[in-house]
Amino acid sequence: MKLPVVEKILNANDQIAADNRATFDAAKIFVANVMASPGAGKTSMILATLERLPQGVRPGVIEGDLASRIDADKIAARGVPVVQINTGGGCHLDAVMIRNAAGQLPLPDIDLLWIENVGNLVCPAEFALGENLDVVVASAPEGHDKPYKYPGMFAAADVVLLNKSDLLQVFEFDVDYFRRGVEMVNPHAPLLLLSCRTGAGMEEWLAWLLKRHGDFQKTCAILTNGASSRGLITVA
Repeated sequence: MKLPVVEKILNANDQIAADNRATFDAAKIFVANVMASPGAGKTSMILATLERLPQGVRPGVIEGDLASRIDADKIAARGVPVVQINTGGGCHLDAVMIRNAAGQLPLPDIDLLWIENVGNLVCPAEFALGENLDVVVASAPEGHDKPYKYPGMFAAADVVLLNKSDLLQVFEFDVDYFRRGVEMVNPHAPLLLLSCRTGAGMEEWLAWLLKRHGDFQKTCAILTNGASSRGLITVA
């Protein structure tokens, strides 16, 4: 008897997520949803990426946690617009939370929005938020079996980042075994190794991200110009 209730919740969430996506698209904002277990390095990855973004890319961040604003304060210290969502025990962010948080951000001044989801390898993969990109961060200390234990999360990824790669030998992390697990559930998601502490692999990740961001911006420009040529209202 619970299944129809769950389906109703997910369907309602998907509709609001579609509305969020329409809002972000209209504002030409590329949105990345970052998911991982606690301690994998979601915030560290976002901060390391922010440091390396080209000057013309304008970031913003929505931080999700059970409690506190520790991570949001780290982002704010970099001068980046940020909104904190505290779920009060909830294991994931949902589309309503993102809609409310987005209303507190200066959207006209943002073209790359990071959403740091709650640390969890199960629930966040089930709830669309209106994002363009789903980023899953794993880390060497967690072990190489995570894609096998949590296939739903890795199946949802557009890209998998293996963080703390400087510790692979310390934890006897089998990269090939991990890669096979990712490819088993998601053969299309690239696996990129990086270390936010040392900077290793960050250039490759940034190049991949900026390619996706640039493709999105080009699509927005084409759609805007096409609407103008037909005498329609252009996207702001």
